[in-house]
Amino acid sequence: MRHAILGTSLAFLLAGLSPASAAPPEGGRATKLPLPRYASLKTDRVNLREGPSKDHRTLWVYRRAGLPVEIIAEFETWRRIRDSEGTEGWVLHSLLSGRRTAVVTPPTGAKAASTVPLLARADAGSTEEAKLEPGVIGSVKSCTGTWCRVIVALPQSRSDVDGYIRQERLWGVYPNETVE
Repeated sequence: MRHAILGTSLAFLLAGLSPASAAPPEGGRATKLPLPRYASLKTDRVNLREGPSKDHRTLWVYRRAGLPVEIIAEFETWRRIRDSEGTEGWVLHSLLSGRRTAVVTPPTGAKAASTVPLLARADAGSTEEAKLEPGVIGSVKSCTGTWCRVIVALPQSRSDVDGYIRQERLWGVYPNETVE
């Protein structure tokens, strides 16, 4: 066994690779997509289960289509997810969408009722299109690593509002992530 390991290491060295660089990037067992990754709930009724089957107890029922979730594990047709509050459990993959959404988070150190500006351009001095309360969900159209362009449906408006928000104010995109 020891000779096989040494032989494998020698083969990597001769090829100019380290054993670590030869390993495939970590991905889900079922999809081979990167883990963790963000997705969103496809419907307005999604059961969060304690294990990866319908035989497992329902821990929670989500009633908000478009809610962003983080996929942290996969098992066959089941995905282990985490929501913005840290709750984890299993959902059937068909109840998830690859559509990127994000939820507005309060500014650091601010009161929960503080609003976050949605701006006309990716510039802190830009015109304010709307004031978004924490918990508002928007569709993510793009992110630069600093700013994200989102579209938000506001209850008081008959049309969607399109604008830019600081990426750090969103849960549903990773810090410094670019989205195209």
